[in-house]
Amino acid sequence: MRCVGRSALAVSLLILALPVCARAAKSQPPNADSIAALQAKIDDAQPSERCFLYAKLIHQMTEFSLIQHASGNVNKTNALLEQIKATARKLHLSVSENDKRLKNAEILLRRTAFRLKDLLHASDYSERHQVEQALVQVNKADDATLKQLFSK
Repeated sequence: MRCVGRSALAVSLLILALPVCARAAKSQPPNADSIAALQAKIDDAQPSERCFLYAKLIHQMTEFSLIQHASGNVNKTNALLEQIKATARKLHLSVSENDKRLKNAEILLRRTAFRLKDLLHASDYSERHQVEQALVQVNKADDATLKQLFSK
């Protein structure tokens, strides 16, 4: 009887651990290769899908810039912030009436703005201007998606 109880406990722990392991394997931090692949995907995407893909790209670049900043690579962080600003401008211009997953794009942009605020608080005074500019562009893109969502 004791052996059955232990095996049942082991099986239940294994079953509970599987979703955690699957989630951890699925959510790997972004890197330069995943960002380049997403940029290529945007170029091939339909115009109605680009808004969400741009938001996803901005989010990945922000997460990658946080990783670069934490490792002390300021030049790479600044280059990524420039790319974030340019991509946010593209997203702002690409928001249209027939966008798929517009609400998902808005949620991603809101999360990205939150992460950029984290970067702003962690950055030195000399780096703050760059982060603030990226945050302004992301907020403008978020505002554009919100206006489009509520105009429907």
